[in-house]
Order: sequence, then C-alpha cells, then structure tokens
Amino acid sequence: MQINDDRDWEALYRANDTFWDHGEASPGLVDYLAECPEAPLGQALVPGCGHGHDARALARAGWIVTGLDIAPSSVPLAKRLAKAEALEIDHRIGDFLGDTPHQQYDLVFEHTLFCAIPPGRRGDYAKALRGWLKPGGLYLAVNYMITEDNGEPPFSSTAAELDERFGGSFELLRRWTPRSYESRTGKELMNEWRMER
Repeated sequence: MQINDDRDWEALYRANDTFWDHGEASPGLVDYLAECPEAPLGQALVPGCGHGHDARALARAGWIVTGLDIAPSSVPLAKRLAKAEALEIDHRIGDFLGDTPHQQYDLVFEHTLFCAIPPGRRGDYAKALRGWLKPGGLYLAVNYMITEDNGEPPFSSTAAELDERFGGSFELLRRWTPRSYESRTGKELMNEWRMER
C-alpha cells in the first residue's frame, strides 16, 4: 500500500530529486534534544526517515533508533550515513500507515510525514500511530503549517486539526514554534504528545 498514490516517492529517490531534504536533522529536533538531555531514553521510530538525518540525531543523543521509509532507494544512503558516524540504526523499508508494527516504541518522531500524505488518509495516520507507540509513549512532531494546498504535498494543516486528530488518544504536553530551516521559518509547529496508557 502506498502512502500517497499521487506521488511516487521511490521514483523521486531514484532520480535524486529529494527537494525536501535539507541535508541535516530538523533544527527543532536538534534543539529539543539539547534542551532535554535528562529525558528518559528508549526505542525511537522515525517514520518517513528518508536519508536518516533525524534518526542519526536521535541515535547521537542515546536513543535506540529505527528509521522507516516506504522508498527502498532511501535506505542504502541512510545506512551509509549512519555507518560513517559509527551509529547503529535499524533502517527498514516499510509503510507506516499500512504495515503491522513489528514492535512498539517509546518515542515516534516525525517531521513532514503528516503533511505529505493526502488529507483523506490522516485518520489512518492517527490509527497507525497508536499501533506503533507504547502506551504512555511520546509522539514528537514538527508539523509544517501551511494554509493553502496546490493538490500536491505538502498538504495544509492547522493546530485545530492536530488537536482533533490526536486529542482523543494523546495528551498535549507542549506546543511551540521551533527553530526551522530558513525556508520554513515561522511555518512549523512542534508538538509533544503523550499517548494515553
């Protein structure tokens, strides 16, 4: 099952047309990890991990990390980049929305996956998230907040929609405007949620 039938992510990776990849971890995640060094560590999942920049940031901070991506061609480079830093990360090909979770995680971190899937599948996203996270686990997300759609990813979202999608099963611990890539300054919202036990 493809996450987005309108976009062939594998073809984009094969063509090296990864225009969304900034070559570094999400600045919001980097700052979060620096500000919370005492946070309890455990097993973390990064769905839609691409070349693994966020997965490597989590691994450097001490998390045991799995990176998951639907595009097979994303995985070899992600593995090479992790190996270059002597980081052990379990990179897997898989569909966050459609696969049966092989295990549950203490943390799911995502950056721009929610906005990349068609809005009609966002209910599937919320349901899948509850399957991948352990009860009481953290869902940390940097959401790309844009207000107009052109029919292609990224699709628009609002804080109100996030509250509607996740508020029933998750407690919002905090929400803030993170440091972002220059092109996204002021257009991202970072949310830290805890799933109900």
